[in-house]
Amino acid sequence: MKLDPVIEKLVLHWGEMGARWGIGRVVAQIHALLYFSPKPLAADEIVESLGVARSHVSNSLKELQSWGVVKLVHVLGDRREHFQSIQDTWQMFEILLDERKRREMDPTLKMLRETQALVNDGNRVEAHTRERLKEMLEFFELMDGWFGEIRRMPLESRVKLVKWGSRLRNWLS
Repeated sequence: MKLDPVIEKLVLHWGEMGARWGIGRVVAQIHALLYFSPKPLAADEIVESLGVARSHVSNSLKELQSWGVVKLVHVLGDRREHFQSIQDTWQMFEILLDERKRREMDPTLKMLRETQALVNDGNRVEAHTRERLKEMLEFFELMDGWFGEIRRMPLESRVKLVKWGSRLRNWLS
């Protein structure tokens, strides 16, 4: 299946961005292909479209399904399994942000807390290092708390918050 030039451009870019975000290039390309595709696709159609190994497609689809951004669907008259990306952009990006937080922020916050506990238990460290650690831990805890508060808000409130962001910036200035 030859990709439309517009979809090809989007898929290639999504793959590049995924690689920068710590997501496998092919995983991101498959997600983009499914997100921008007008219909659910079977795994063999994905293999043909992207020119990657069937096993890579299978593993990538499992990963995307585990995150909740791709779901299995059935197409009437076709026994193959088809896959479709969730279509809600806000929901999709929130899932990706949650995954990034789980992979990057949470382990860093845990390490900072453990390191602070070492300092609190009497481990000697230079004042400069102690101060940097304290500031970094405070920042991560503040961001973690803020993230949790924002995620507990209803989606429509989060959308409003983002849209009001520039107005709030102007008001604060």
